[in-house]
Amino acid sequence: MSQAPDQFASNLYYDRTFDCDAAKILPGEYFFTHKDMMIVTVLGSCVSACIRDRVSGIGGMNHFMLPDGGGDEGSPVSASARYGNYAMEILINDVLKAGARRDNLEAKVFGGGNVLRGFSAINVGERNAEFVRRYLKDEHIRVVAEDLNDVWPRKVYFFPRTGKVLVKKLKQLHNNTLADREKAYASKLVTKPVGGEVDLF
Repeated sequence: MSQAPDQFASNLYYDRTFDCDAAKILPGEYFFTHKDMMIVTVLGSCVSACIRDRVSGIGGMNHFMLPDGGGDEGSPVSASARYGNYAMEILINDVLKAGARRDNLEAKVFGGGNVLRGFSAINVGERNAEFVRRYLKDEHIRVVAEDLNDVWPRKVYFFPRTGKVLVKKLKQLHNNTLADREKAYASKLVTKPVGGEVDLF
């Protein structure tokens, strides 16, 4: 089994709004399923890739903070789902192990917003967006939708069975919870965002 307890999302709940089971993923986590359920996350400068088999509906989502971990492939630094190269590899491998076929894989990618003032000098959001586009191109996985960069945090709802993704741009936050969480890699978003339109991908 390739997933580690601290990487495979364990926050499962029943979502009353969408009337379905759901998994919430935090930075450095991922989740995949063959069930008819929803995967949800909130992104600032982080990026999530929603990858699914368009025939079987097996799919999942990751949430990574930096493009790569540097260091050697086997080092503890690079073997973390907070890094894009590992987050992509572990999600794709687990989706394939669950029965997806590589030929049927498609991706929708989101995030990479310039929301962290202190991070803007290194353009972490842009680097994440560039990384995920390049990675999927190199892996010959077709990107069928994307909503990358800009300045807004996003809440992403992914339904692997159908491939539908809803994205809500969070134009107003009660405080700096999202930025604080990305900076501190904390475990929970504690304030509810308000406002913002929902886009369908």
